[in-house]
Amino acid sequence: MAKTVKLDPINERVDILTNDNLLSGLLAKDLKVWKECGGRGMCSTCHVFITEGMESLSPVNRREIRTMDVITTANKCSRLACQARVIGDGVVVEVPSGMYVSEIENIEDLIGSRAKENILHPVTGAILVEKRKLVTRTMITQLKDTQIKVSEYMAKIQDA
Repeated sequence: MAKTVKLDPINERVDILTNDNLLSGLLAKDLKVWKECGGRGMCSTCHVFITEGMESLSPVNRREIRTMDVITTANKCSRLACQARVIGDGVVVEVPSGMYVSEIENIEDLIGSRAKENILHPVTGAILVEKRKLVTRTMITQLKDTQIKVSEYMAKIQDA
């Protein structure tokens, strides 16, 4: 049986099968969430905030706790959408604003422009470049270095 989940701030609803994870519903609505680690709870690209209905989700597991410990934007309402299974109605989900550095196809194209939204680290969720800040060549070097380190990390956990 499906449970209805409300998605903020777009004010849409999505039906998710009972005991299926939130990620499936978010991906069905083409929201800006990724599954960089393949839905294994090891990155922050599906980090969401539960503004209502936390009790209608499965309990937080150890892997999720470990991952959320490194997410700098996490709080008591945080969950990883890939790990949170829907067991009841009344869940309201808010997706963090910003884009992950791994979403950017050509980082160099950003030089000299202002970030249209926060650029986020795909493992920690930290803001690497704030919205409306001018993107400099130094920032691009840091973003590239971050992208390489994250790619190496993700390759390592995919093999594990």
